[in-house]
Amino acid sequence: MKNLRSILIFLCCSATSFAQNPHTPALKIDCASCHSPEGWAIASQYWENGEMVNPSLENPFSHDQTNFELTGRHNQIDCRDCHETLVFQQAQPACISCHTDLHQMTVGDDCARCHSTQHWLVDNITQLHVDNGFPLLGNHAIADCRDCHTSETDLRFDRIGNECLECHLDEYRATTMPDHTASGFSTDCVMCHDMTGLSWLWEIGGANHLFFPLTGGHQINDCAACHTNGNFSNTPTDCFACHQDDYAATTSPNHQAAGFPTDCNLCHTTGPGWQATDFKQHDQQYFPIFSGKHNGEWNECSECHTTPGNFKAFSCIDCHEHNDPQDLAKEHDDVSGYQYVSQACYECHPKGDE
Repeated sequence: MKNLRSILIFLCCSATSFAQNPHTPALKIDCASCHSPEGWAIASQYWENGEMVNPSLENPFSHDQTNFELTGRHNQIDCRDCHETLVFQQAQPACISCHTDLHQMTVGDDCARCHSTQHWLVDNITQLHVDNGFPLLGNHAIADCRDCHTSETDLRFDRIGNECLECHLDEYRATTMPDHTASGFSTDCVMCHDMTGLSWLWEIGGANHLFFPLTGGHQINDCAACHTNGNFSNTPTDCFACHQDDYAATTSPNHQAAGFPTDCNLCHTTGPGWQATDFKQHDQQYFPIFSGKHNGEWNECSECHTTPGNFKAFSCIDCHEHNDPQDLAKEHDDVSGYQYVSQACYECHPKGDE
């Protein structure tokens, strides 16, 4: 009977103890981790950065034991700013449980994605845009956030998309030189404009013309010289489409009479002057100059074609080191009818060989 009485007293005391626990039984931390025998009150000097520093405690409480480490400004606030009641688990770790979402859920509820616990300033705007698939380049890097993210509070950042026309549709429609809409221009602005540039100007180096490199003689600032009638969508890229008149008017040599190919870049580069510095057909049709003994022995066409404007005329005797007429006559004393003229050289040496 005595033992039963002791058990009943213990159970009654235990029930009373649980009933008096203001933190509810859900808090499993030992009372002695925060409170001392001197009283239930915890003096402010016993708190330091979320740690209990009361020397009378054997296992002092640390906020690191929870799922919410106190860093930055959270170390400097009163516990009751977050824990409005003594039921500590009612304080949720999500930022919006304490902080008003001024962005109205337009950027999600993970405040730490942009902000730190040190301050509310956002110092990783560039990386945030990279993560969202829209790097801030050129003018976008110096633009005010409100130029793109417009709202009544300037704090909403609704998703506006990564396509150029999301912001620049009005510029596309308003452009008349050239008229983008009438010409059927692509709405993918980066096909022509450089996002890293600081203007919309179609200048050499500013316009993205990689589909037809503007090099050499094509390096012009007047787009209308090639894009006639204000149409920029169907301009052909083959040489002959623009240079047919040049082909037909050339008489030295006469391209039409000689049956020259209309693929101009087989012979010409885009350099000014139409110099035919890569006329590989010369070897098979006329005389080997890119192969054989003449390969690398000349720099300009005029070294052999010494008559200006006439490519049918050529000179052999002006180039060779052993071009003394008397020496050559001795070397050819066994050749009947030998003459010291270029045409005679070609008739006997059509490939430039010995």
